[in-house]
Amino acid sequence: MSDEHKTVESDTSRHFLKQWIAEDVAAGKTGGQVVTRFPPEPNGYIHIGHAKAICIDFGMAQEFGGQCNLRMDDTNPSKESDEYAESIKQDIRWLGFDWGDGFYSAANLFDKMYEIAENLIGRGQAYVCDLTQEQWKEYRGIPTAPGKESPTRDRAPAENLALFRRMKAGEFADGTLCLRAKIDMSSPNIHFRDPVIYRIMHVPHYHAGDTWCIYPMYDFAHPIEDAYEGVTHSMCTLEFEVHRPLYDWVIDRMDEMGLLVVRNGVKIRPQQREFARLNLSYTVMSKRKLLQLVQEKRVDGWDDPRMPTVCGLRRRGYTPEAIRDFCERIGVSKYESQTDVALLEYCLRDDLNKRALRRMAVLDPVKVVIDNYPEGRTEYAEAQNNPDDPAAGTRQVPFGRELLIEREDFMEVPAKKFFRVTPGQEVRLRAACFFTCTHVVKDAAGAVTEIHGTYDPDSKGGNASDGRKVKGTIHWVSAAHAVPLTVRLYDRLFTVSDPMGDETRDFLTFLNPESLKTVTAFAEPAVAEALPGQTVQFERVGYFCADTRESVPGKPVFNRTVTLKDSWTKETKK
Repeated sequence: MSDEHKTVESDTSRHFLKQWIAEDVAAGKTGGQVVTRFPPEPNGYIHIGHAKAICIDFGMAQEFGGQCNLRMDDTNPSKESDEYAESIKQDIRWLGFDWGDGFYSAANLFDKMYEIAENLIGRGQAYVCDLTQEQWKEYRGIPTAPGKESPTRDRAPAENLALFRRMKAGEFADGTLCLRAKIDMSSPNIHFRDPVIYRIMHVPHYHAGDTWCIYPMYDFAHPIEDAYEGVTHSMCTLEFEVHRPLYDWVIDRMDEMGLLVVRNGVKIRPQQREFARLNLSYTVMSKRKLLQLVQEKRVDGWDDPRMPTVCGLRRRGYTPEAIRDFCERIGVSKYESQTDVALLEYCLRDDLNKRALRRMAVLDPVKVVIDNYPEGRTEYAEAQNNPDDPAAGTRQVPFGRELLIEREDFMEVPAKKFFRVTPGQEVRLRAACFFTCTHVVKDAAGAVTEIHGTYDPDSKGGNASDGRKVKGTIHWVSAAHAVPLTVRLYDRLFTVSDPMGDETRDFLTFLNPESLKTVTAFAEPAVAEALPGQTVQFERVGYFCADTRESVPGKPVFNRTVTLKDSWTKETKK
């Protein structure tokens, strides 16, 4: 073992995928270039789990100065579309990654895949099987006992080839015949027991049209695509670990056929390794389940801000930097575990705190009347746009006799350590002045409708001339200048940490009925300037994003991106 190899193995700062690739680079197995790939099936919108895979696939290529290809594994036309393919491209670019000239599609290799299948038939390594799907499952058996051979397993290659060509010609109905690899019916890995590699599907392909009525299975197509693209390292999630023997079997057959790419004199043999996928609390990651939510209109489409899809997170106000930071923090391992969604929210807060402009808005207003402030006068308070970014500057916020504050910022009989508005207690109005409540006005039901009090004229800017301090600071909006806003208060879509549970569990049972509330809020005038997709911090409330679908110039609709702190845990422990 070389000294360089020893150094790579002892570098504990690298996760196992980095170590694997570094060792292959050091051993000269890559032909001078590391090539990875991200191979989504265009049958849905990608989600936060795919974002982890994207960060790994593109990240490893960047780490080693290589290339990551984007490939549409479009081998199942019954569920695929251009809509999904284009959304995947958009989401990957938004996350900050670029595949350059490395865009591929399984459909572009259908002719070559078919030729390889015919070659396997001619070599006696594949055969046409006429078992029904139920019979095929029965014959395949269980892991602890050998399977049974298909009655047609030893059919002559010439007869298999004739049948396969008739399948291609469209002479047989869906499900009547299939092509199987002839491998090992006694293997303890049932995925290696003569797996199906082609099936009949009389369905037009979204790109290839009606050219084909037989389509390769993913497990057969995937290694062929890797080989033709010269992929050096094929990384996927742990559920594909049991499929790796078939992957290697297909690569071996291509090697025997002389079909592997040679780069700089090195024969490139793609290799597969697996990592643990992302399991996120209070979230469903199955594309099939997400599609169900969309089709049953439980959510407002794939980009509903409650969805874990990348487009849903983007519409909610998540940033690509926060998602990449999250994927970096959770790391790469081979052990399945559940990640708390609170970590994702922490990464988002950490990023938005640096970049989001501060604005004042009141979601549940109650009127404040400053009795000693002149009627009809308007002054302007100078407020910081972002205290963590001096370059963000300041803004002028209108201030008058009548204000709106949050109803929860007032208590007539204060609880212990309540430092906000209460009779006789001085409080700071953010960037404006000190205010003291003197009395309140109530309606017939006893609810407070107005809070009256006085301000200290010598505390303009929120600091007293005599240097005295107050413990409480609240936000406010001038009632005369308040801009009404539609605000959607999004929360977690499910009420339990693991809505999927076991297979008998109906995840719809745990949909959170409080996951969306819509309120009319009132904000300072600067809020109306927010552009679609812009995220701001409503001070003391949370981060909110101007909706990209429904906002119009001068009249934004805001989605709550995330609260200023994780209040969910406290709520669930009550």
